[in-house]
Order: sequence, then C-alpha cells, then structure tokens
Amino acid sequence: MPKQKTHKGMKRRFKVTASGKAKHRSAFRGHLLSHKNGKRKRHLRNSGLLVGTEARTVLEALRPSL
Repeated sequence: MPKQKTHKGMKRRFKVTASGKAKHRSAFRGHLLSHKNGKRKRHLRNSGLLVGTEARTVLEALRPSL
C-alpha cells in the first residue's frame, strides 16, 4: 500500500485545533472590501469550525501531517 499524502490545498486553508477540530477562515474577506459595511467585515474576521461530514473529510486529508 502506498502512503497517504497530505492534501496541500487543504493544508493551506485549514488548521487543526489542539482538541482535533478543523478550523477555517471566513470567506468574502480577500478583496472588494470597500463596499461591504463595517459590521459585515467585523463578523467575517472570526474563524469558524467545521462540523459533521465536512470536518471528517478535511481531517482525513490532513491526517498524514498531524
């Protein structure tokens, strides 16, 4: 059996917390921020946690580097 490789794209986009949960950055914060109001940008600053099937998929793709 060949070794399982870490998914490099997911490695850049997700972090694994100390308790083993997958953390992600909020979308819509990269560019075109001038027309978005302050409240919206302020709420997008916070990172979120993945739950359910999505979290399991990400953690499996990151498994070799953990």
